[in-house]
Amino acid sequence: MLEESEHGKWTVSSSDESEDGQADCEKPSTSLPQQDKSSGPHYPCSEARKAAHKRKYSPLEFHSGNSPSEVLPDPKRISQEGLGWCLSSSDEEEDCKGEKKRGDAAATSVRPEEDCAHKEIANDELPLNHKSADLSEKVQDTWDLLDGGNPFRFFLTKVKGIKSKYNRGALHIKDILSPLFGTLVSSAQFNYCIDVEWLIKQYPEEFRNKPLLVVHGEKRESKADLHDQAKPYKNVCLCQAKLDIAFGTHHTKMMLLCYEEGLRVVIHTSNLIEDDWYQKTQGIWLSPLYPKLPPGTLGSAGESRTNFKSDLITYLMSYKSPALSEWVEIIKQHDLSETSVYLVGSTPGRYQNNEKEKWGHLKLRKLLKDHAAQVPDEDSWPVIGQFSSIGSMGTNQSKWLCSEFRQSLVTLGNSAKSLTNQEIPINLIYPTVDDVRQSLEGYPAGGSLPYSIQTAQKQLWLHSYFHKWSAEISGRSHAMPHIKTYMRVSPDFQKVAWFLVTSANLSKAAWGALEKSGAQLMIRSYELGVLFLPSEFGLDTGYFQVKENLLSDEPALSFPVPYDLPPEKYEGKGKVSFSNVVNKLNKYIWET
Repeated sequence: MLEESEHGKWTVSSSDESEDGQADCEKPSTSLPQQDKSSGPHYPCSEARKAAHKRKYSPLEFHSGNSPSEVLPDPKRISQEGLGWCLSSSDEEEDCKGEKKRGDAAATSVRPEEDCAHKEIANDELPLNHKSADLSEKVQDTWDLLDGGNPFRFFLTKVKGIKSKYNRGALHIKDILSPLFGTLVSSAQFNYCIDVEWLIKQYPEEFRNKPLLVVHGEKRESKADLHDQAKPYKNVCLCQAKLDIAFGTHHTKMMLLCYEEGLRVVIHTSNLIEDDWYQKTQGIWLSPLYPKLPPGTLGSAGESRTNFKSDLITYLMSYKSPALSEWVEIIKQHDLSETSVYLVGSTPGRYQNNEKEKWGHLKLRKLLKDHAAQVPDEDSWPVIGQFSSIGSMGTNQSKWLCSEFRQSLVTLGNSAKSLTNQEIPINLIYPTVDDVRQSLEGYPAGGSLPYSIQTAQKQLWLHSYFHKWSAEISGRSHAMPHIKTYMRVSPDFQKVAWFLVTSANLSKAAWGALEKSGAQLMIRSYELGVLFLPSEFGLDTGYFQVKENLLSDEPALSFPVPYDLPPEKYEGKGKVSFSNVVNKLNKYIWET
């Protein structure tokens, strides 16, 4: 059912959108459609991404009469002028979803989960169009990369079009799935926007017939489209995450990789589509290789100081899916004790009492209270939030951003001190229109930076918090950020009390909002991230030093913040440019 509210237009979920109301393993039975590239992406995605895709292959040229006409793209470089910036019509997320769902899809058959969990196919059964994807560089020696002095196991993705020195130490999805990491037995991919054909091509040829579980949040026609994509691959199973609360999304981005040698967990920020791994700034946390526990060991063994194992199991169990219960058993059989990060997740629901502190920003608040250390003059340590999408936060800052959300982010240790809304600055990093225009992708990069005009007009107060995107330190100033990060920094921006990389954008849907006078936390979406605290890396100072040069051999425990500090505030032209994004460019996109 389509409804219109302060959040824009949305399709409200209904009970008939998943078989038996269960997030379960499915297999499509409809035919695979053929689609021209210029007509739009063949995977489910948002109107913003569709518009960006269309402009990319059929750019528009403006004339004095304001009447755009089709022009052929320059074979060397597609024109970046006049392509328009794609703005989402929905505010609560996201970078990939459509503003509304269409009618129910045709019925699809569901293959029993036991069959799809372990079945393999021969290489000669793969579809004819299943070709190896092109890479500009050979897959690097990933063992050398992991042994190269990165104790945080935090990586950026490779970016095409920047100096090669800035891609040293970065990863492509093919690096992550490389046989150098292990002999793959099976894998699970959790994501928001998924191109199945492209995903399969990222696996080494010898692993392309291994069991692959794809966890998604698609419904109705988008779900049928995903089933159509998966049909040619008999080893691929689909698991639909149940979204019971309207406007929620399955936004988690995680890989579970089971090897003959052990298990690996990858938590990242990229959709499983080619564009997200090409010219955007993305983040990855790559776990150690977790060895198997001795036979007969209790499942609770192999826990880390950060409780990562139990938190991951709790997160997977929240799906209530038999397919994921199998992965829970796999995780129980492995030793995750070498994990040095904390898991911060969100799952849809309304939580009270102790359950509130398991999810969303209250989970982050609890971790910072229990495990972060107080620092001198902490009132002057700003909070930084950096994201790619913005939700509705109310008519003023006290409704959410500078009340419950900031209270979670400013927590440091078990201090009884009460902080007012005005004491600790918040710096929000979000690209300006000029940042987008001058990016490697040009205006189409805006397709993954949705912020609806309806929402922006209702919270003009928010713009005073905005800062520009600049990442000279990582060579990615022109690679628009799809990464999401949050941190607490010192007044001179040389120290970091904590750092979080996550799928969660700046929205109540992602982080949760308190209800019933604070007695209940309501979360709409699935999200997942990892928190870095100095104490888990042997530091008793309460902070990391910020790494000043990501290419240098600075002390190993200097934290590699991937963008420039301090951030530059929207002022003058930058502020006007943002206004143009919200007004002029939004009008252009939806009227042409």
